Amino acid sequence: MGKGDDFFRETTLRISSSLQIDTAAASLYAYYRTVFPIVGLSLSVRDEELGAIRRLALAADHEADFPAAIVPLPVDLWTQVRSMARREPQVITAGENELFRRLGDLFQLGDRADLVLPLWLDDTLRGALSLHGAVGARFTRHHLDLVATVARPLCLALAGALARERVERYGELLLEDRHLSPDDPASLAEAEIIGRDGGLANVLTLVRQVAPLANTVLLLGETGTGKELVANAIHFSSTYRDGPFVKVNCGAIPEHLIDSELFGHERGAFTGAVGEKRGRFERANRGTIFLDEIGELPPQAQIRLLRVLQNREIERVGGSRAVPVDIRVIAATHRNLESMVHDGRFREDLWFRLNVFPIMIPPLRQRTEDIPALTLHFIARKAREIGIKDRPAIAPGALARLGNYHWPGNVRELENLVERELILHRDGMLTFASLMPAGGRSVTPTEELTGSLRLDERVAAHITRVLALTGGRINGPGGAADLLGIKPNTLRARMDRLGVSYGRRRTRPAADDRGGER
Repeated sequence: MGKGDDFFRETTLRISSSLQIDTAAASLYAYYRTVFPIVGLSLSVRDEELGAIRRLALAADHEADFPAAIVPLPVDLWTQVRSMARREPQVITAGENELFRRLGDLFQLGDRADLVLPLWLDDTLRGALSLHGAVGARFTRHHLDLVATVARPLCLALAGALARERVERYGELLLEDRHLSPDDPASLAEAEIIGRDGGLANVLTLVRQVAPLANTVLLLGETGTGKELVANAIHFSSTYRDGPFVKVNCGAIPEHLIDSELFGHERGAFTGAVGEKRGRFERANRGTIFLDEIGELPPQAQIRLLRVLQNREIERVGGSRAVPVDIRVIAATHRNLESMVHDGRFREDLWFRLNVFPIMIPPLRQRTEDIPALTLHFIARKAREIGIKDRPAIAPGALARLGNYHWPGNVRELENLVERELILHRDGMLTFASLMPAGGRSVTPTEELTGSLRLDERVAAHITRVLALTGGRINGPGGAADLLGIKPNTLRARMDRLGVSYGRRRTRPAADDRGGER
């Protein structure tokens, strides 16, 4: 077997070694750098929609030395390249002719030379393999002849990479559609809200009044009060109920991605935008969009949202065309937006637009009449999830103990408590003893108030009780920070300030003593 055969075999094996084109390119480069005087290798395509050369893969000693993944290519320059209609590899140097000079400027050739193999698919020039030469290195006729022998496997690799890219994009769209479609709309309607005839009766009256209309609704209330359930009831009782119901946690999307996620983007809008993307507003067309934690929206996104509410149209990032949308907007927050407006952290005009029909969701401590029904509901659901066939009974006095607790984490805290109790007492009675202080007697709100009137002491005592409830766990779902509705780092800082000790936090930690934090 000759050297040419070895080269063809190694190229074929390495370019097909992985479905991930980046991984395959890295393997190919590891071999090619032993054959050619190169410092990098790239596989690129001509993207007709972007009007640019788009890089699919790059393997190099120092990737920062190479241009961005998307390089705009003027139409006249591409026409000149295509008119050459050459299938053979060639060496490009910046100073050889006007065409090469322009290409050299675009791709930052400088004093380097590139060996370029055109890649053709269905008699159409689609892309190229570029071997980026080291400064001062020269490509020989032998190098060109070797590369010419591997045009077919590289064209097949290019076709495979483009096909995989399309499949992944379609898969992402289908997955988004599944997430945006409710599994069981009927289960989300008003009839499933516990407390509709009790502490939430006034809320549900407002829901019935506003649901048939298209007005924007603002849901206000502490963390864990059930704002999402109320949003569900509004949507599934409205004329938009047959459309999509898109839920967005504004606080969970990184600031640099918020515009793209909410409003979509066009191809080439930024590096990595290899295809157009419909944003959440566009996907909610003829339905409802639920903007949870609206108080976390960054200023630039606030401006865009204001335009949507005013004009009922969106404009994708990188686009110039207005896209009309027919949507119902429901926003929710646990923050005081009026105070944020006063402090300059939230736009006043946006607040006016959102505050058309505010609905205040009362905290659980103000609707204790709902606690027995909620408790039974969570016992039934959590027992089913955990796999408990015979649900434990509730011990005498346990419901009274739950009613005397002040529930800083609201309904979510009650749900987590029930789950913890079921795990601890699968075969016994549910006592909810974790809500009892060290003295062994349930504390009424009045007794607690008269015990100490100092705010810091009351906050410290409350944090201690919540930590006891979670077994000292701060992070994660059902952790102390989650129940308190604050960030874990904020909770740790507050514990340090108040002198709250738990686990290894027996004393205020030294600078190097953080290993015990949970």
